[in-house]
Amino acid sequence: MVRKNGVSPQIVPLTCSEDVQINVEIITDMLEMENIKVDHAENGKVAVELFENSTSSIYSAILVDVRMPQMDGLEAAKTICSMDREDAKRIPIIALTDATFGEDVQLSMQAGMDTHLNKPVEAENLIRLLGELIYESEEKLTAF
Repeated sequence: MVRKNGVSPQIVPLTCSEDVQINVEIITDMLEMENIKVDHAENGKVAVELFENSTSSIYSAILVDVRMPQMDGLEAAKTICSMDREDAKRIPIIALTDATFGEDVQLSMQAGMDTHLNKPVEAENLIRLLGELIYESEEKLTAF
């Protein structure tokens, strides 16, 4: 489905949990230009519900804003990672945030996220990172 140095032309569905509409539009446009289907969740609670109600392994990655109303990205990541599903243990979760302090990165990692990207997100960096993380996730799946 993906190659290590980037996303293949095939559709790679993912969830983007972001509460600021302009950020959603920018990220969605960036990803759709790479044939990546994006399901939008306006907060962490909706992201958890989307993942929980999805078929196993339908999503290739989750992008989540760290600071959102109702349920923040940290709590959403913890909730998803603790689900009793095989894909919850390996799905890449990427934190999106304005906070660049070491403590914020550490909190993201402790919540179960795989990496931490600062906003504004650079398209090339996001696509490269998605390719690497999805590739690694699929490698874990085929290792079993």
